Amino acid sequence: MSNLPRIAVIGVGNMGSLHARVTAQSERAELALIVDPREEIGKAAAEKFETSWAPDMGDLTDIDAVVLASSTESHHGLALQVLERNKPLLVEKPVCASLEQTEEVLKLSEAKGLAIMCGLLERYNPAVMTALGLVTEPVYVSAQRHSPYAPRILTGVAWDLLVHDVDLAIQCFGGAEPERVSAGVAQFHPSSVPGAEDVVDTLLTFPSGGIASVSASRIGQRKIRSLSIQELDRSIEVDLLRRDVTIYKHISHDSDPDGRGYRQQTVIEIPELVTAREPLATQLDRFIDLIAGKLDADDERRRILPSHRAVAAVKAKSAELVG
Repeated sequence: MSNLPRIAVIGVGNMGSLHARVTAQSERAELALIVDPREEIGKAAAEKFETSWAPDMGDLTDIDAVVLASSTESHHGLALQVLERNKPLLVEKPVCASLEQTEEVLKLSEAKGLAIMCGLLERYNPAVMTALGLVTEPVYVSAQRHSPYAPRILTGVAWDLLVHDVDLAIQCFGGAEPERVSAGVAQFHPSSVPGAEDVVDTLLTFPSGGIASVSASRIGQRKIRSLSIQELDRSIEVDLLRRDVTIYKHISHDSDPDGRGYRQQTVIEIPELVTAREPLATQLDRFIDLIAGKLDADDERRRILPSHRAVAAVKAKSAELVG
């Protein structure tokens, strides 16, 4: 009998099916159960990944840990059920659809001494991991996450998109929580439910004096995933879609001796990525290490809240749309 942790994946929609695939492919875990109330979808996924299916989680007696990838609106109730069954939990972002619900789930995991992890997947993007390893003294961070409209997302861009880059900005500033959060919030699309923002531009101010500008939109006509980290003597530019990093360092700005204007010189460096692994696989490995006690579960829990608090402040602005 295998000694690998037996993992259940709850919800096999867009993200859940990816979690199921990565778990099934892992040499460090066993995909033991797929849970989805939709019998046709759940059974098809179970057959594809050669595991079992159930319409609900049951008592999880033979399961060591759970990946929760159902709709955001269902996270709160299902996460509490998983934790009440004393199982470590990896929950897709956001943990819950409100800060209060997220805090309740985190407090229960702490009270029970259970590892919990949020699927803030961009932390494990090879380009992001490379860039964060290079950052020394950031002063200004800017990020864009723009996408075409997706009517299946009911929560708006704050929880769906913005949370990723708010989290990355926080990581750039060493994990420090923003002192101030301001935001411009707008809803344009006729198919968006009331209060589900289509565009958010957010400004975060950090204790160091550094600032971050984060933009999320779902009315774009193409996907943009960019991160720029400015230090006083260089810029670190990240394309999260292409997964590449470029460093720019300006070295001179002199007048042209021929009188034709100015001559500028910039050194460009393209560092080697620290890994080429799929982010979901890297994230799963971290979860397995948390389950095994190889990483600090309390520290992992603490790193979830700062981005959720900042996005909750943005959502308060969003409430004004329907106030």
